[in-house]
Amino acid sequence: MAAVCTSPGSVRLKFLRMKPGHGEILLTEGDPRLREDEERLIEEFRRQLDEGMWAAVPVTQPGGARRQAQMVTSYAEIPAEAERVIFFPRAAGG
Repeated sequence: MAAVCTSPGSVRLKFLRMKPGHGEILLTEGDPRLREDEERLIEEFRRQLDEGMWAAVPVTQPGGARRQAQMVTSYAEIPAEAERVIFFPRAAGG
């Protein structure tokens, strides 16, 4: 994995994969404003979808304790303010 800089004001986007019995596994992270990081994020996003994963962005409602997520099917759909994208396997048996 490439070196990760944490300069002040940097925006970090983490890609996590849900793995039964292990919780969230970090796949990659980066600052989508940096071309090199964004290219790596896009590549990983596509790879996960090609492997049959679904992608969701956690959504927080002000003052709400309820957990919700927004499904995304392309990298461009990830909200600019998102801190993480969670990949998870599709349900078996369809």
